[in-house]
Amino acid sequence: MTRVIKLGGRVQSDPSLAGVLAAAWATSRALVVVHGGGDEVSALQTAFGRVSQFVEGKRVTAVEDLDLLRMALSGSANQRLVAAMVGAGVPAVGISGEDAGMVRAVANQRATMGEVGTPSDVDPALLRHLLAGGFCPVVSPLARDRASDAAGVLNVNGDDAAAAIAVALLADELLLVSDVEGVLMDGVTVTQLDAETARDAIRRGVARGGMAAKLDAALNALARGVARVRIGAVSALTDDSRGTVITLAGVTV
Repeated sequence: MTRVIKLGGRVQSDPSLAGVLAAAWATSRALVVVHGGGDEVSALQTAFGRVSQFVEGKRVTAVEDLDLLRMALSGSANQRLVAAMVGAGVPAVGISGEDAGMVRAVANQRATMGEVGTPSDVDPALLRHLLAGGFCPVVSPLARDRASDAAGVLNVNGDDAAAAIAVALLADELLLVSDVEGVLMDGVTVTQLDAETARDAIRRGVARGGMAAKLDAALNALARGVARVRIGAVSALTDDSRGTVITLAGVTV
């Protein structure tokens, strides 16, 4: 059973995370972890006199921010998570979506988002190679710019990167791990959410910011063949009954 897990930046400070990931790894041995690191990126931007800006839960990225993102995401955030996982007994290997040209993306909203890409294609060869060798890939969400022949890099929202990787691997499950137990509707965490209701929640602003981005990524993954998608907290890593299962019920894809 192949699982792709996206870890939000705040979740990575949970002291129980490494142990829970170790338990999840022991169960499947076919685990790919994609991580964010928004707070770390924002802190680094502030230190360098930059200002963090977001549109619909996604970070606006200027050309001047790209090296800072590499430092924060592919550097400190990635290696800190890898070290914690190795310490818990997981043979984790840190890589970036840039490595081997694994993730390629298109910057189709430069006027508003800057150097932010939407994944266009993923070559899963490196991931499959690591998994076959008994390693757990830990991926930072940066991508090659598909339109650039030079060393162009784009920032990719972590949820979008995880969804694209899950599609490329034909994953059995995509799990988007956040600092909430699942999707809240009228103040209650729901166990299941269909596409029509999810899109309506985004339109009405019931789901906004990071949760809206997660729902968009979830629906995209399901529409492109991922068998199961959940949104939940750290506890959902080892308990299939936790979190919100997103479905395509009622929607033709």
